[in-house]
Amino acid sequence: MRDTSAELRAQTLAVFHGENPEKLIITDGEVRSAGSIPVEVVQHGQPYLAAIPDYGTALEQAWADGQRKWLGLSSRSALSTAATSGHYIYVDQPDVAVQAIQRVIAQAGA
Repeated sequence: MRDTSAELRAQTLAVFHGENPEKLIITDGEVRSAGSIPVEVVQHGQPYLAAIPDYGTALEQAWADGQRKWLGLSSRSALSTAATSGHYIYVDQPDVAVQAIQRVIAQAGA
């Protein structure tokens, strides 16, 4: 029997090869409210999933929908965009990641 990490790796590789899109559903535990704890969601500005044939555009939309759901966790949430970044924002635009962290820290101390 395969362990969870091996299954996740296999699913991720399948996505990159445009295979098995129906296996993208991974059940997680329930995420509860963060109350008024500051939350900032940083979205990528350059689509990277859209390049996957047949269902990449739908993956981009699902990813964006999921990010918007995170905004609902806190009454003090914000969405920002790393305009020239793909998935790895901390690599492509580390300044955007650092600024988001600094904003959350400043809000947490207020």
